[in-house]
Formats: sequence, structure tokens, C-alpha cells
Amino acid sequence: MDAHVRMNGLHFPRTADMLKQRTLKTPVRASGVGLHGGLKVNLALCPAPPDTGIVFCRTDLPGEVELPASAQLVGDTRMCSCLEREYPGLGAVKVGTIEHLMSALSGLGVDNARVELDAPELPVFDGSAAPFAFLIQSVGIEEQTAPKRFIRVKKSVEIEDGDKWARFDPYEGFRLDFSITFQHPAIERSAQRAVFDFAEHSWLKEVARARTFGFMQDVEWLRENGLAMGGGLDNAIVLDEFRILNEDGLRYADEFVKHKILDAIGDLYLLGHPLLAAFTAHKSGHELNNRLARALLNRRDAWELATFPTAESTPERLSRWLAQVEPQPRIA
Repeated sequence: MDAHVRMNGLHFPRTADMLKQRTLKTPVRASGVGLHGGLKVNLALCPAPPDTGIVFCRTDLPGEVELPASAQLVGDTRMCSCLEREYPGLGAVKVGTIEHLMSALSGLGVDNARVELDAPELPVFDGSAAPFAFLIQSVGIEEQTAPKRFIRVKKSVEIEDGDKWARFDPYEGFRLDFSITFQHPAIERSAQRAVFDFAEHSWLKEVARARTFGFMQDVEWLRENGLAMGGGLDNAIVLDEFRILNEDGLRYADEFVKHKILDAIGDLYLLGHPLLAAFTAHKSGHELNNRLARALLNRRDAWELATFPTAESTPERLSRWLAQVEPQPRIA
């Protein structure tokens, strides 16, 4: 018997099906260069048992040096999200620029994975999450026996920093409403706000390919501070005072704000579970995203863990999102 029913062109689990955790079917390997350190990185994405979460492992260091993907372990948030953990004899062990991979794992519904790397930073590839999504799709995703757990926001939580702010509100799905403000001739006002709902839109088609971006006038400061050492036109959108320097232009008309959404999805997946919430933000970045995630975790009355044992108990928007990511379309 078919394990799914078909409604409006999408497949939904039958009543008896529980929403289950997911991991990769087999390991997949790749190599690249770190955006900020400029070092070569060998990377392996591997399956992990149920309830593991996402765990980063530094294979270039002695012993089992692991850093769970946790909002509580985020240290440096300058231009990326960096996990940091003290190890006896090693000092502060770091894994940086994790947000693009975390966005891909969130966007494809992967709950458990072991991420092995031999450098303190993930490879940047083309500056988007699409290469990570391609790696995951190339080996496939499989369901596990344990129920998939969600963080359901029950009360609004907000963080402000001057004219920047970010907020969670209750919502039976996952929706992001993000706005930016750049006074630049190449960034149109109409392209400085985007709304992305996992139930209504495709993360693969509308977010995954959005690249990180930067301004030429900031390059000297960045490199003096040990940042963007591996950055260039092949892995970022670069702007001077007047125009975009990349010959191929933009992948999306609103690629700048779409990349901010991509980053936010990755940063918020450091909560440890997929969200059921509406996230609204203005001029937020890695630091404010992390502060909001920590504020939520500290407000135990503002959230709960939720599982869905049957299709009937699953929110409609959640079913529509998961119907998109399994089976997964291949990125062209």
C-alpha cells in the first residue's frame, strides 16, 4: 500500500506515520577553502544516530574533539557564527563559518549528522548553501526510528540593539520576515525586504543559492582583523561604491536580503531542533540572531518541545514543508 496520500499535488504521510528524525544515508566528502582563514579544509558529512543533533569534530586535533551545534557555544560572531569550546591541553577549540551548512541541514530537514573537518573553519565553496545541499542530496536522506522534535514558540521574545531588532512570535510553521537597509545604488529599495515561509516557498529554489556579500571599502579592515582572507569574486558578491563587481551579477533580484535569511536559518538551527515560530528581524546579523536564540532558551515559559505522532496531529504548514524536502529535488 502507498505510504502517502496525495493532496494538491503534494504527498503527505498517512495517519499512522509519525514525523521521524532524519540523517544522511552515507558519508560524503569534499574540500574547499575557508572564507576568513583562507586555509584548505577537508570536510566529511556523516550519518549520526537518533538524538545526536549536529556535531562538529576537529579531526586535525588529538582525541575526540567535538563541538555540538549549540547556540550556547557560539563565541565570535564577527562576519560568521563560530562555535568555541575549551579542551584541556588545547585551549579554546573553534569551528567557524558554520551557518551555511546549518542552513542546508535545516532546509533539508536533517536532524542528526557528524561533521568532520581538519581546520578551524568550514569551506565557503561559492558563498552560498547550495554546495552543501548538493552534497547532502548526492547521498540522500533517510528516516530514523525516533520522533522528530520541534521547538514550538509559545510567547513572543524580542531582542533590540539600537535600530536593529529580532523577534520570535508563535506560529504553526516556520516563517522569516527580514529587512535590511543599505544606501547603495546597486541595492534597490524594493529588494531590501523578503518574506520566506517554509510551507509556501522552496528553500532550495529561493534561498539556497544566495551568496554572502561584502564591500571593497571594508576589505582592508577585514584582513587586518584576520577575516575574509579566502574571500573573492568566486565566493561572494563584491560591491564597490557604485556597482556589483561580479560579472555574472545577482542570482536573485533580492539576493542580499535572501542571504541574510539563509544565515538566519542556519544561526537559528543552533537551537538544536527545527523551529515552529515566526521570526521577524530588521538589520539583524549573527550576533543578534544568537542573542535571540539564547533569550528564547532562557525563557522556559516561552517554548516547548513538540512531536507529532500522526499526520492528523501535524500542523498543515509543517506537513507542506516536509512534503517539499522528501523526496528532495536535485539542484541543477
